[in-house]
Amino acid sequence: MAKKTVADVDVKGKKVLMRVDFNVPQDDEGRITSDDRIVKALPTIKNVLDRGGALILMSHLGRPEGARDDAYTLQPVAQRLSELLGKKVVFANDCVGPDAKAKAKALKPGDVLLLENLRFYKEEVIKDKAAKDDPKLREAKDKFAKELAAMADVYVDDAFGTAHRDNASMYTVPAVMEGKPRVAGFLVEKELTFLGDTVRNPQRPFVAILGGAKVSDKLGVIENLIPKVNRIIIGGAMAYTFLKARGKAVGNSRVEDDFMDKALQLLDQATSVGC
Repeated sequence: MAKKTVADVDVKGKKVLMRVDFNVPQDDEGRITSDDRIVKALPTIKNVLDRGGALILMSHLGRPEGARDDAYTLQPVAQRLSELLGKKVVFANDCVGPDAKAKAKALKPGDVLLLENLRFYKEEVIKDKAAKDDPKLREAKDKFAKELAAMADVYVDDAFGTAHRDNASMYTVPAVMEGKPRVAGFLVEKELTFLGDTVRNPQRPFVAILGGAKVSDKLGVIENLIPKVNRIIIGGAMAYTFLKARGKAVGNSRVEDDFMDKALQLLDQATSVGC
């Protein structure tokens, strides 16, 4: 893979801000029902710690809608991560407030700090298009990102599951850390390598199966896949937008009306190449 990874950066004595995907499933009492996403981040986490770096981990959990909601606290994740690492994981009850800043400043090589849920802050989820259209939103998003960035010397993206989002932690933080190392973690490297190899040298017939609720999140992916695959199968709730675009009755099913024209365009494009 052409992109630099955490292995290419000297992290000894450095504070490393790492975006991870700890959006783990929980039961009604907040107990983690699968720690798979935490486990997948361990190789990158251990690499930084073993080479003398200090880690500041940040993630979202659920959809708390830009306000604190203790049902979505990352504290249980900190506890589980501590168990998996066999060492203490410091937990901050905010992301850019006094607690996070003080605990980040106090970090020593080999220490791990997990910040509270990024989505407790509305600035994290401001869409970049909205920020471009509204200077106040842009200022708020940039300020939030700069406060996160100021805590660290290196930025690592190991959150492949959210790599498509323009959230502040994924998009704006690395932008404002220009001049500092900004690299991929091992999970992101692994997924990009796999996808790259699959798209460049696929076995035929090559079928792409896409699901999910939101068409808007997948439009670019679908458009790029059409000339490369033999068939695209669309499932999940986003299929209803395509069905309605074709004039099919979908009842009260979820439809993104704003994207029906684009969905129809993609359907026609796929048909024209026999996809």
